[in-house]
Amino acid sequence: MKIEEAIQQKVFKDIYNKAVVNLLYTNSYIVSKQSSLFKPFGLSPEQYNVLRILKGQNGNPITVSSIQERMLNKMSNASRLVEKLKQKGMVVREECPTDRRQVDVKITEDGLKVLEELQEKIHILNRELISLDQSEIELLNNLLDKLRV
Repeated sequence: MKIEEAIQQKVFKDIYNKAVVNLLYTNSYIVSKQSSLFKPFGLSPEQYNVLRILKGQNGNPITVSSIQERMLNKMSNASRLVEKLKQKGMVVREECPTDRRQVDVKITEDGLKVLEELQEKIHILNRELISLDQSEIELLNNLLDKLRV
């Protein structure tokens, strides 16, 4: 569906405005689909992002500030997200042995199990959301990377 139909707007100020609106609308669309997928697991897309970051640590602890730096959504409150995941038993928080002011975070077995359960569902959703061929996907990735330079 074209952006004009999706938001019922016939004309944009210019193609740059249309591109920004298109990116924002597409982001919202993807987040909505992800939210629906994560809801039965009691997760938000941001909480899922934290779990993925922690899984990437291969069992090594990481600070909340390091999680915040790696988050896809920089406006997310990593401390709050970690606390919610802790309440669900998916992460543990521990005082850093070398710096008491620092808190280390690790994913638990329950957190890893949830990610494992979601793995195939995410794989399928990503292919549904990005219904492009290989060369189009590479072009899309290159163009999006170029936008952020």
